[in-house]
Amino acid sequence: MISRIAMLFSLILILAPVLPAQRTAQSDDQQSNIQAYIDLIRADVKAEKVEILGAMMQFTPDEASTFWPIYKSYDADLTKLGDQKLALIKEYADNYDSMTDEKADELVQKSFALVSDRNALLKNCYEQVKNKMGAKTAARFMQVEHQLVMIIDLQIASQLPAVK
Repeated sequence: MISRIAMLFSLILILAPVLPAQRTAQSDDQQSNIQAYIDLIRADVKAEKVEILGAMMQFTPDEASTFWPIYKSYDADLTKLGDQKLALIKEYADNYDSMTDEKADELVQKSFALVSDRNALLKNCYEQVKNKMGAKTAARFMQVEHQLVMIIDLQIASQLPAVK
C-alpha cells in the first residue's frame, strides 16, 4: 500500500511539471484535465494514508473520535504546503533549461522554507495529539506519518532531474 502512495505521487510529478515547451502547446482544457487528474490522484493518496494510519494506530472508537479531527486539520494544512511544493516543482521545470545561480538559490531557499513549515506543522500536530492522547500515541503517529512523508519525498526527489 505504501508503494502505491509513492507510485501515485510519481504520477502527480510526471503530470504536473510539464516542460515549458509542452506546457505552451497545451490548451486550457488539457491543463484543466491534468489538474483534475492530479486532484483525483491526491484524493486517492489521502485515502491510502488514512487507511495506513488507521491500521497502524489501531484506535479504539474513543481514540479515533479524538485523533481524526486533529489529523483532518493537519492534513488540510499539509495539502496547502503540498500545493506550494507542486508550484515550486513547476517553477523548477519552467526554469530548468535557463537556470541561473540566482534562480537556483531562490528555489533551494523556498524548498528549505517548505521543509521548515512542514516540520513546524508536524510538531504542532504532535503536540495536539500528545496533549489529548498521550506521548506514546503521539510518538506512534509521528513514526507512521514520518515514514509516509519520507517515502513520498523520496519518490518526488527520484523523479526530478538534477540541475544542469
